[in-house]
Amino acid sequence: MLKTITYGLMHLIVAIAVAFALTRNWHAALAIGLIEPFVQTFAYTVHEKLWSRAKDRRETHSNHHLIPTP
Repeated sequence: MLKTITYGLMHLIVAIAVAFALTRNWHAALAIGLIEPFVQTFAYTVHEKLWSRAKDRRETHSNHHLIPTP
């Protein structure tokens, strides 16, 4: 649990630092740094669902030729 919390804090700090380096504006950097993890979490969820569907299709396709035809 501690590892997850420290990783989350590191991610937040890096996002804010990168946003500040690009904008030189602390308000914008904080806004971007705080919003980005939520957007990233949503994007990750969508990515995992799409990847799972693609995997299921590949497995179905590869197993399809193993089914004997009458």
